[in-house]
Amino acid sequence: MANVVVVGAQWGDEGKGKIVDWLSEQADIVARFQGGHNAGHTLVINGTTYKLALLPSGVLRPSKLGVIGNGVVFDPQAFLDEVSKLRAQGVAIGPENLRVAENVTLILPLHRDLDALRENASSVHAIGTTQRGIGPAYEDKVGRRAIRLMDLADPDTLPYKIDRLLAHHNALRRGFNLPEFDGAVIQADLMKLAPDLLPYAETVWRLLDQKRREGKRILFEGAQGALLDVDHGTYPYVTSSNTVAAQAATGTGMGPGAVGYVLGICKAYTTRVGQGPFPTELTNEIGEEIGRRGKEFGVNTGRKRRCGWFDAVLVRQTVRTCGINGLALTKLDILDGFDTIEVCVGYRLDGKEIDHLPAGEGAQKRIEPIYETIEGWKEPTANARSWADLPAQAIKYVRRVEELVGCPIALLSTSPEREDTILVQNPFEA
Repeated sequence: MANVVVVGAQWGDEGKGKIVDWLSEQADIVARFQGGHNAGHTLVINGTTYKLALLPSGVLRPSKLGVIGNGVVFDPQAFLDEVSKLRAQGVAIGPENLRVAENVTLILPLHRDLDALRENASSVHAIGTTQRGIGPAYEDKVGRRAIRLMDLADPDTLPYKIDRLLAHHNALRRGFNLPEFDGAVIQADLMKLAPDLLPYAETVWRLLDQKRREGKRILFEGAQGALLDVDHGTYPYVTSSNTVAAQAATGTGMGPGAVGYVLGICKAYTTRVGQGPFPTELTNEIGEEIGRRGKEFGVNTGRKRRCGWFDAVLVRQTVRTCGINGLALTKLDILDGFDTIEVCVGYRLDGKEIDHLPAGEGAQKRIEPIYETIEGWKEPTANARSWADLPAQAIKYVRRVEELVGCPIALLSTSPEREDTILVQNPFEA
């Protein structure tokens, strides 16, 4: 049985939540492998809207096991708030169906403070973070000074670990002329949360290895998109973790052999939140219209997303950096009614045509998109559930996307509803 990895093939917000939820019916376990509560998922099930940030999308399905892997940075209070909110919507969540890696790095209030201080220090050099402490928490992880979930079970060791953490953060606070943090207060706050958190703690690598040996199907769920990868994205306007498919193994403690089919999710157009290069961005009425139709606002932050035409160059690039086997194309219905649709098929840099996004920040700012014009369609694609429901010209658009990115379309999503999905190739059976 193949395990499936779901990754965003653009800058995030591609509709991964719905696709993961749809696929999770066939999975036994859904595991988040990177990111934090900065990445929102919206799912609409039988008319009810659920908004997730930190929890894996599979928690909405009864009998499925949700896992938060070691590659995630974990905000304890955000976790408890999200669990409480979903319970209020009638979703059963507890340690029996949700496990958290014991070695997951914790996001503390000091991380959120530092994130905001840096982001607001200079509007010129702002990255566009969500100011939720994600980046500073990852910094502490690689700096070997992080507090991890398992540390809450051993309070005798916490004081020196917090001292080591504050040796770094209080020095930064002094640089900002701000009062220092009190380690005793931090420990007291963590101890208050510990009884509610520790029942979820698990040796995740061992659990997943055992389930895999039992023949269980694992669905690996990523956050953000491959173009926000700290190595392969539009650096420095990226997130603080690896978002490519290979992180599914590292971020859960499984070997590369556990990663099977890689499904990339991309919109039929392109969006981006925050700062950074965006070759096909539309700063005109068409861009505004796409944003209105697509309700392009951040799930957790409410930030307006920048909108533009589909960029086949970027998706072709992420197909390769992620080893994508098939794509799920979402929000095709947002393009209904346009007379013509533009697709970026190449770039021009300093007068020369190129076929990829250059790594340099300066070069990324200078590239110009090369467009191909495709005839639009007037009939609706919204709520279509089979190829027969689609206008002929919409099918031509999908086929042209396949050609340009060098990857087949495995799924097609035509609305936020769970059932409005056209299956071309089942990733679990590929």
